[in-house]
Amino acid sequence: MSASDRYPPIGSYGMISDCHTAALVSSRGSIDWYCLPNFHSGSCFGRLLDWDNGGFCSIQPAGEDRWNSFQDYIDDTLVLCTTFRTPTGEARVLDCCPVREESPLHPHRQLLRIIEGGRGFVNFRIWVAPRFDYGAVPPWIRHENINLFTAIGGDDCLIISGDADFEQVGTKGQVEARCSVRSGERVRLSLVFIRPDELDRDPPRRVAPEELDESLDQTLSFWRRWGSQVRLEGPEAPAVARSAAVLKALTYAPSGALVAAPTTSLPEAFGGERNWDYRYSWIRDSMFSVRSLAELGFEDEAEHFRRFIHRSTAGKAEDLRMAYGIAGERRIREEELEYLEGYRGARPVRIGNRAAEQLQLDAYGGLAELTWRWHERGRSPDDDEWRFTVNLVNSAIDHWEEPDHGLWEWRGEPQHFVHSKVMCWVAVDRGLRLAEECMRQAPQRRWKKARDDIREAVEDKGYDRKRGIFVQSFGSKELDAAVLLLPMVDFIPYRDERMVRTADAIREELDCNGLIRRYKSKDGLKGQDGPFVACSFWLAECYSHQDRPEEAREVFDRALATSNDLGLFAEEYDPDADEMLGNFPQGLSHLSHITAALAIASHRRVVTD
Repeated sequence: MSASDRYPPIGSYGMISDCHTAALVSSRGSIDWYCLPNFHSGSCFGRLLDWDNGGFCSIQPAGEDRWNSFQDYIDDTLVLCTTFRTPTGEARVLDCCPVREESPLHPHRQLLRIIEGGRGFVNFRIWVAPRFDYGAVPPWIRHENINLFTAIGGDDCLIISGDADFEQVGTKGQVEARCSVRSGERVRLSLVFIRPDELDRDPPRRVAPEELDESLDQTLSFWRRWGSQVRLEGPEAPAVARSAAVLKALTYAPSGALVAAPTTSLPEAFGGERNWDYRYSWIRDSMFSVRSLAELGFEDEAEHFRRFIHRSTAGKAEDLRMAYGIAGERRIREEELEYLEGYRGARPVRIGNRAAEQLQLDAYGGLAELTWRWHERGRSPDDDEWRFTVNLVNSAIDHWEEPDHGLWEWRGEPQHFVHSKVMCWVAVDRGLRLAEECMRQAPQRRWKKARDDIREAVEDKGYDRKRGIFVQSFGSKELDAAVLLLPMVDFIPYRDERMVRTADAIREELDCNGLIRRYKSKDGLKGQDGPFVACSFWLAECYSHQDRPEEAREVFDRALATSNDLGLFAEEYDPDADEMLGNFPQGLSHLSHITAALAIASHRRVVTD
């Protein structure tokens, strides 16, 4: 069997989360990705990156060659329902990472799977095959009591318990059970993570069925209550609510960090090296989070993320990193796990991300914009935050003339990216606005001159006068979808003729079957990545603000169609193969989906009024 036959499409997975970590569950009932105890911990189920050796937890019909399945979330929650239909009946599996409704900061560190009978009867086979530390450590399986096992490897341990009659099978560390369910019956599986040394202090116990049912009910209640805060009506509302829930699920509750995605090394292009670890928190996403989550009514989440970013930067622009660990860790060293096959053979498999160490000038503007947005919402900077803002502005002025790696974390030679220069302009502009409105002292003469100098440079060197459009980098003729963000930060009005021409040129030249690529220029990496989902939403937002509703809707709907049946977006999409690419689900795609939907909804209200 080929690699493409063994590995399900990326879009066939659903995600569950307890706001500390996440698991991916395939439409065939297999959990193929699950890192414990946190997003960037080693995987215990990692079959997504090595089908034979990565580990998995599967619940599937047994003894039947003919069965089918489909997935949905229960209401607006992150409780996933996989329905199985066989010749003998129908049943469903409910999956969740239980959340304490009264205290989501303290997770159960548990994976809960409940088989629930529907009509007729269905026989199931349950496999639990952990492989700790990204598949490197097969577990030591210990039979502790009736239907109670532990799986131990290194400093990881899973307590396996439930209703079914489990037994150890084979020699590779696997627990198996068979069961049958009819209407009204339930069979439960609980996987609880602990450290092995905790076993000496607190012997493992089998969790009672009623406790597991209560955990499910609390988790449903938590997500329903959270989702009820969405402030949006109209046809876009259901999909936007799903995107908001995904972003909540990608948030590390203790710190407020938003991870870019819960996965690593899902390829942006096959046969290349575009396989990155996105289980960290990027500064760039903080700016988008305020524009999306806060506007939807989730100000607490946006505020916690803002505080995390400011706290992690430690108040010094000189020490700025582009990305941080989920608790603010600065060391996220990139390494390759050569023993893993990779998704459909896509190698290398990477953990860590050295892009965090790059010079990306847009970070200065992103942080200053974040402070400005919160000032507009009535939360002006205090003395310490103002000193940090002054430091940011001065650093942007000191470095704006340097080449950098840009928004896309260019792995080739640094360039003078137009978007990066504009974000330096943003840093200075927001500093001046804040100084004026908050009556703060600042070297305004120096700042105003720098702001004028940056604008002049962008409009001279970053603008193709022959075509009348903004380009990717100084002196280049290449296009870059990142310049669609220029009006978002008030560098240029959306309806300025230069921006209208730029948006049309991007749609024409970066189009790929109705979706938008980031760029086409050589970036020093092998392979050509696919259309970037967020870029299509940026174009839709741009068209909406340009009072071009039909074009906005067309681009928006095309991007919306790249989601799977659960409303989850990947990083990229291959329209020829009709499948997702890159890490999944991707936070920036969902953030951009929300801002585009808000723009379209706002335009509709204006027209109606």
